[in-house]
Amino acid sequence: MKNIKLLNKIAPVGIQQFDAAEYAISTSLEAPDAIMVRSAAMHDMEMNPELLAIARCGAGVNNIPVDKCADDGIVVFNTPGANANGVKELTIAALFMASRDIVGGVNWANTLTENVAKSVEAGKSAFAGCELEGKTLGVIGLGAIGGMVANTAKSLGMNVIGYDPYITIEAAWHLSRAIRKASSYEEIFANCDYITLHVPATKETKNMINSGSIAMMKEGVRIVNLSRADLVNAADLKAALEDGHVASYVTDFPTEEVINTKGIVAIPHLGASTEESEDNCAVMAAHELIDYLENGNITNSVNYPAVSMPRTPGTHRLVILHKNVPNMISTVSGTLAAENLNIENMTNRSKGDYACTLADTNSEVSADVISKISATEGIIRVIAIQ
Repeated sequence: MKNIKLLNKIAPVGIQQFDAAEYAISTSLEAPDAIMVRSAAMHDMEMNPELLAIARCGAGVNNIPVDKCADDGIVVFNTPGANANGVKELTIAALFMASRDIVGGVNWANTLTENVAKSVEAGKSAFAGCELEGKTLGVIGLGAIGGMVANTAKSLGMNVIGYDPYITIEAAWHLSRAIRKASSYEEIFANCDYITLHVPATKETKNMINSGSIAMMKEGVRIVNLSRADLVNAADLKAALEDGHVASYVTDFPTEEVINTKGIVAIPHLGASTEESEDNCAVMAAHELIDYLENGNITNSVNYPAVSMPRTPGTHRLVILHKNVPNMISTVSGTLAAENLNIENMTNRSKGDYACTLADTNSEVSADVISKISATEGIIRVIAIQ
């Protein structure tokens, strides 16, 4: 029986992916084999020695100590693209809210008590705005969400420029040929009426929208940020709103610095909060955990490489997490050969400082052999899957 601990409420359809005869799932397990989490903060959480994996039901992993987990041989998964449509739809809504003071107008209309129709006609001009059609949108980050936003905005009649220095081949395939590719952030800043951010929060992207980058932008630019609050320097943004350089800012991350500020629409982190997104994330996370715990295959990990190998009936699998250093494969194969264990299949993949080797042997690997492999310098963890 494998134990899965839930740190947040997880969509039932995700829990249903686990075989009840093979998995115990609860919020109160003391020594889980894996954890499913959404927003719970894990940086100060003590990880039990048995913990093999963490699956984040969402894309961002800021709430998980990813590097520490890598050093401890805990594979951290996320669910890229599972909530993309929900965030895309809210981004399009945010573009409309950035263009026209819809929120302010609704709030004002709700204050009217008499002669409502007449008052509306007299006062509506205070909330007028502009249309999206014909305007230029800059999309920073062209992954699952950014690519969908770019394509949808193009279908609304916008001119779309995208920039992503890390764009994958798969993401590029899904991008409309009508999307113009920028060569730098500066090109986006200088040429766009609207800018929307779809990048993770990293050391490189923190405060990427600041007084310097805003100065490069068009007068009256409108900015949408449904990615992370840290991407925007709030003080610099508010100063630009006051002097009119930025016309409006829509964010999905309310903070003390941005709420109740003229020109800012603060949405209460609703980007992925749809039934469909939560279901999709839970199902993807469950499948990732099941494939890793039962087969050692890794898909969508943020701290270990993607690696998979078909299972051959009658073989016994070792999952070996190790540092990405020379001679690891030969050392492992040599240890197995010394014990008269034949390797039927083997594959190895690396990602930065870390690597994973899958090895299928013709007979069961004893605890003593596993201990010998584990004692090798550079080996982080060895897991036997029978």
